[in-house]
Amino acid sequence: MQRVHFIAIGGAAMHNLAIAISKKNSFLVTGSDDEIYDPSFTRLKNRGLLPDKLGWFPDRIHKGLSAVIVGTHVASDNPELVQAKALGLKVYSYPEFLFQQTRSKTRIVVGGSHGKSTTTAIILYVLKQLRIDADYMVGAHIDGFDALAKLSYEARIAVFEGDEYLTSSLDPRPKFHLYKPHIAVLTGIAWDHIDVFPSEEEYVEQFRRFTELMEVQGRLIYFADDKHLKQIAEKLRRDIVPFTYNTPEYEVHKGVTYLKTKKADVALSVFGEHNLQNIEAARIACRQIGVTDDQFYSVIPGFGGAATRLQRIADSDKTIIYRDYAHSPSKLRATLKAVRGQYPDKKIIACFELNTYSSLSAEYILRYADTTRHADIALIYYDPEELKRKGLKDLNPEDVKLAFGPANVEVLTDKLLFETRLKEMDYAGSVVLLMSSGNFSGIDVEKILKDKI
Repeated sequence: MQRVHFIAIGGAAMHNLAIAISKKNSFLVTGSDDEIYDPSFTRLKNRGLLPDKLGWFPDRIHKGLSAVIVGTHVASDNPELVQAKALGLKVYSYPEFLFQQTRSKTRIVVGGSHGKSTTTAIILYVLKQLRIDADYMVGAHIDGFDALAKLSYEARIAVFEGDEYLTSSLDPRPKFHLYKPHIAVLTGIAWDHIDVFPSEEEYVEQFRRFTELMEVQGRLIYFADDKHLKQIAEKLRRDIVPFTYNTPEYEVHKGVTYLKTKKADVALSVFGEHNLQNIEAARIACRQIGVTDDQFYSVIPGFGGAATRLQRIADSDKTIIYRDYAHSPSKLRATLKAVRGQYPDKKIIACFELNTYSSLSAEYILRYADTTRHADIALIYYDPEELKRKGLKDLNPEDVKLAFGPANVEVLTDKLLFETRLKEMDYAGSVVLLMSSGNFSGIDVEKILKDKI
C-alpha cells in the first residue's frame, strides 16, 4: 500500500487529484489544509478524505509515507513540508506527480493562452463517447464527467490541460513543462499574466521551451495563423512532427453552426471561430491515437462546451445569457465576435470585470483597445479595493474608457451602482454576456439577470 499525503488538499486541482488517487486500490490518501471551502469541502468529505481538523501538523508526516504532494501556494516554511524534507521523503508538486503516475502512458497535453480547457474537453468528450479509456486533468467541468481529474491502472492514454502558470512557490517552472507530451496542442499565444511573465518575450519563451521538452518523435499540433507559433515551429527539434490547423469551413443557418466536411455538414452545439478551431485541433490530436475522422464527426455534435466557456446559463423568449471565462484581450475579442456572428439581429450587452493583475495594469489595459466593438453596450466593472489587494496603482475610470475606445463603453467602479445598473437595464431582444475570471465582487449577477428575464 502506497501512502500519499497532500499538503493543501483543499485546492481545486489538489482535491481532484487526491480523490483520483484514492480510487486506485493500492493508495491510501491523507491531507492537510488551513482552509477548505466548497465544492472541495463536500467532495473530500464524501470521499472520506476531509482532514479531521484544519491546520498544519508535522506529526502527520512520517517515514511511512511514499510521497508528499504540495499545492501551488504552499510556502517553503510550511511545518509539514519542513518535516517532509527533514525525513528525506519524496516531495512532488501536483504536475510532477501527474507525470509520475502517467510515465508509461501516451500523454496528450493541450497548451495555449486561450482555448486549452475547451480543446482538452473536446478530446475527452470524444474519447468517452467512443469508449476509449483515458486518464486526465482538465481545468473546467465537462458534462458527463464527475471530476476534473482521473488516474487509473487501465488507461493507456492521459490527456492534460497544460497551463503556463508556475508550478508552485517552490518551483518556478510553468506546469506544462513537467508533462513531456507525446502529442502536444498549442492553440495560440497572447501575452497575459504580467505578474508572472513581465515581458512578452519571456512569455513566448515558455511555449518554445514546452516544445523542447516533448518526448522523442513527438507530434506538435498548432494554430497556423499565430505568428509566435510559426516562429517556434520553424526551430523545432528535427524529430518532432508538426501539424498545422486553421479555422475549418463552416456556415451558420438559422442559429446553428454547421461544420462542412468531405462527406456531410455536421451540426454543432457550439459556435464561434475559436470553438471551431478548438474542434479542429482536437480532431487532429485524436487522429494521432487512432480515432478516424468519421468517428470524430459522428460524436462531436453532442459536445456542448466546457463550463464557463461561452456557457449558456439561461434564456427566455427574448433574452439569452452566457457565462464566459474571458479576461484577456484576445478572449474578450473572440467571444464578442463569435456572439455577434451567431446573433446578428440581437442587441449584445457585455458585462466585463477587470480583476486580474494584467487587466488592472494601467500599461496593459491599453491592449483592450477595440475589444468590445461587437457589443452594443459594454459595462466594464472593477473594484478599486482589488487594486489595493494586488498592490497596483490606482486606475482612472476615464483612462479605462479611453483604453477600450468605443462610445458604447460604460465604466463602473462602485459595487452598488453596478448592481443597480444591472437591475434597471432592459434585456428584451438581447444576448447578455457575463465575462470574468472572478465573481464581480460577490454580486450574484446570474440571479439578477435571471430574475429580470
